[in-house]
Amino acid sequence: MKAQYDVVIIGSGLGGLVSSIILAKEGYSVCVLEKNNQFGGNLQTFVRDKTIFDTGVHYIGGLSEGQNLYKYFKYLGIMDDLKLKKMDEDGFDIISFEDQNQEYPHAQGYENFTNQLTKNFPEERDVIQQYCKKIIETCDSFPLYNLDATGVYNTEILSVNAKQYIDELTENKELRSVLAGTNFLYAGIAEKSPFYVHALSVNSYIQSAWRCINGGSQITKQLIKQLKKYGGEVYKYKEVVKFEYEDNDVTSAVMKDGSTVFGNIFISNVDPKATLKMVGEDKFRKVYINRIESLEGVIAAFSLYIVFKPETFRYRNHNFYHYKNSDDVWSAHDYDEQSWPKAFMASINAGKTDVWADGMTVMTYMKFDELKQWEGTSNTTTQKEDRGKSYEDFKAKKTERFLQEIELKFPGIRDCIKSIYTSTPLSYRDYIGGFKGNMYGYVKDSNNPMKTFIAPKTKMNNLYLTGQSINMHGVLGVTIGAVLTCSEIVGKEYLVNKINKESK
Repeated sequence: MKAQYDVVIIGSGLGGLVSSIILAKEGYSVCVLEKNNQFGGNLQTFVRDKTIFDTGVHYIGGLSEGQNLYKYFKYLGIMDDLKLKKMDEDGFDIISFEDQNQEYPHAQGYENFTNQLTKNFPEERDVIQQYCKKIIETCDSFPLYNLDATGVYNTEILSVNAKQYIDELTENKELRSVLAGTNFLYAGIAEKSPFYVHALSVNSYIQSAWRCINGGSQITKQLIKQLKKYGGEVYKYKEVVKFEYEDNDVTSAVMKDGSTVFGNIFISNVDPKATLKMVGEDKFRKVYINRIESLEGVIAAFSLYIVFKPETFRYRNHNFYHYKNSDDVWSAHDYDEQSWPKAFMASINAGKTDVWADGMTVMTYMKFDELKQWEGTSNTTTQKEDRGKSYEDFKAKKTERFLQEIELKFPGIRDCIKSIYTSTPLSYRDYIGGFKGNMYGYVKDSNNPMKTFIAPKTKMNNLYLTGQSINMHGVLGVTIGAVLTCSEIVGKEYLVNKINKESK
């Protein structure tokens, strides 16, 4: 590592890596610092019983030729080397309810989406078409979502509530639940979640939905390969603990191991609450500090990583969003010990064969407060700490309860299981770095949309923010967020025009 770079980026999650390539391509000397053993943040994978599991990326949308994420990935130089599997075009997501013996598909392509759902709701074709039209219109209101550098950002749509809009579309309660059924993608809250978050989350999947063969870490590998191609550098085991500054400029990043690196520009891809502490809260206005501190983290997750015995569990080329009943779609996060889990999302690994599955990830909501007694512990590859028997007992109890629920959806699944591994909100906090292990950054609120808007440019002259906590989460959202961050440095029109030109 050199003593000084043009740009120093803290955190090697997707936002940090995309920012690093954009700026390295512009001729800046770039250094990315990662505290953990593995690069990539939510793109990390791990292996259990010779089976690869994703920590965060279970499928990706918008990757067909000419679609938005395809263009961004093409510009970054990684599109042609990704190993992808297209999901079932007639139902990439399946919505189901325990109190009904029926599965409802979300299909790829808006016409197909409408046609497939109309089979279940023949009287509601016009409503489904209206819903699709509204999603497209909403996404068109975000210029960068469509690689448009000059379009006007429509702020009015920020205060449209998702549940309210869907409820007003139709009196059919079943259809309402099916249309909102993938709100696990943004941890939907009835009274808060904006419709634009719903639209941006589901639109790219309806355009086209893909699984990463052998996991999302291939995206990280390809991004780092491109970064190095343009002279950028990336280092792990480098945990930044504070920034040093002079007047209103950050001058250097100080690491836990005592080393220091100087830079002209700093981009933080770590949680904004942690970033402010590293700079020193006295460098920001009190009203800004209070706003960041008051942000409500999205709920966390408890996940089971199931390894199957060979040739026992059939591969399904879609994800499952399953609820105890259709009334739980907007309230699955609001549970008590008796009602947990109210819902789950299941994603089957894209592996060696289309016939048999080698593994499956099943996620449900879990409040961080359930882990309160172990909050002071940390356990990662680089910092091993035994959380004790009480923690293992907690996980075992939750695993058994969760399995009972999963078995109602997939009868006989227990007989197929070779081994099970778990992650709790503490695992997500320690490995991914999100505030209290949150799944998707901070809660967006249609009642107060500007409160959760965090500008990528801070009041420090040369400190910028990026990542899922700043704009939108998800692979597409974070990629666009990184473009927005870098636009502050190189100019938006210039950068977007370049991306459009180079992605053809």
